[in-house]
Amino acid sequence: MATVRLLADEELSPQAREVFADIRATRKSDFVNNFWRALAHDPVTLKRTWESVKQVMGPGALEPKVKEMIYIAVSIAHACPYCIHSHTESARAKGMSEAEYREVLAIVGMASETNRLVTALGVPIDEEYEVG
Repeated sequence: MATVRLLADEELSPQAREVFADIRATRKSDFVNNFWRALAHDPVTLKRTWESVKQVMGPGALEPKVKEMIYIAVSIAHACPYCIHSHTESARAKGMSEAEYREVLAIVGMASETNRLVTALGVPIDEEYEVG
C-alpha cells in the first residue's frame, strides 16, 4: 500500500512533467510506472533519481540484460518486491530466458547462504584476495 498518492499526468508540476517526458522518450514508451508517479511529489528527487538511473542503467560495459539481472539480485537481497517485479519484467523484455532467471535465483540463494555462514564463522579474508 502506497504511503503517498500516485500522481496522474494531469496533476504533475511542470518540472515533474518534464522528467516524465524524458522517461517516455528514453524508454520509447508512454508507460510511466508507479515508482516515478510516487516520486513526482518531489520533482527535485524525481529528477535526480531519474538522471542517476538513466546513467547507471544506460549504455556501458555491461549488457542491458545483465544490468537488469544484477538489479534483480540486489532487489531480492534488499527485499524490495516492487523492484523485483519491475526489473524481472525489464530483464525478460531485454531477452532474459527462464533458465537465466532460475540461475539468477539460485545464485542469489547460494550467495545469501554462504554470506551468512562466512559472517557467522568470522572467516578472515585470504591474503590472495586483498588488493595492493
